Amino acid sequence: MTPLVDGRACLRRFIDQESHQSIFSSTLLFSVSVLVALVAMLIPYASAQACSYQATSLTVDSQRVESTDAASAIDVGKHGSVDSEVDVSATTGIAGGRQSADGLADSPTETPKVKKLPRSKIPDFNRDIYYKNKLEFSMEAGWLPINVPFPFDVFEGDAYELYPLRYTLVPILASLRWHLDDVGGPLVLRGNYDVTFTGEITAIPRGAETHYLSYDMGVRRNFVPRNWRVTPYFDLRAGLGLIDAKGPLGVYFAQGQNFTFNLNMGSGVRYNFNPRYGITAGLNWMHISNANLSSPLYSNYGINVYGPMFGLDIQLRKHRRHDGQ
Repeated sequence: MTPLVDGRACLRRFIDQESHQSIFSSTLLFSVSVLVALVAMLIPYASAQACSYQATSLTVDSQRVESTDAASAIDVGKHGSVDSEVDVSATTGIAGGRQSADGLADSPTETPKVKKLPRSKIPDFNRDIYYKNKLEFSMEAGWLPINVPFPFDVFEGDAYELYPLRYTLVPILASLRWHLDDVGGPLVLRGNYDVTFTGEITAIPRGAETHYLSYDMGVRRNFVPRNWRVTPYFDLRAGLGLIDAKGPLGVYFAQGQNFTFNLNMGSGVRYNFNPRYGITAGLNWMHISNANLSSPLYSNYGINVYGPMFGLDIQLRKHRRHDGQ
């Protein structure tokens, strides 16, 4: 027969079991709460540590980049591939930033002054026009209506006077000009020389004779200031020729024989369009006589006239640029 169960003992046992379960649940809940609180406190701290680490890394990386740029700039400056002013300023700025970062210096380094190069002279374009061995063709024409006494009569003992017969000469000259040297000389005398070989045809619209043919040779001095398109000149030519003399035909004060000598002297200016083309304008004096070879049979009166002369100069050979200054 089964014994009766004590009700009070069962109740006490049930209460003890419930108490143990409540205590265990409370302890477990408290532990979980404490763990969650600790995790919540550690997350912001860990995030702050991570951000601080990234900022430090960026700073170090930027310093490394700046250091690399500085080394590159210095290396480029040594090889001379970048302008010196850019290299100096870039290197100085980076060095100043590095000193500030290291705490060695707070003030930026002063940029050194760069010396200015001396200003070079403007090249003289006339050196491409007047130079040694240049060959030119020249065509000139003049109108010489003004009669004057022979300038050297006083040295020959003759009277310095005009003859009653007046002349007007119209010379046309075709010449080759060969430049003997490059431009040189001081100040107003700066220039060069050219020699001239000339064939001349002269019409005589006023006078006893009608025409004159001659061959002349001479020299011209070109006065060449720096970078002037207008350049003065002085030339002198002498030659020999033939004229249709009318003295032997009984014409007073006409020329005594056909064979004669001539002298041309002139001065003017030349304007250069470019190294190949130029024009000239000036005054020319012309003398024709037979040097008394017709005396005593026929008197030697000669012709002395002057007037304006105009010309065109053309380079014949390919243009050669002058390298010197």
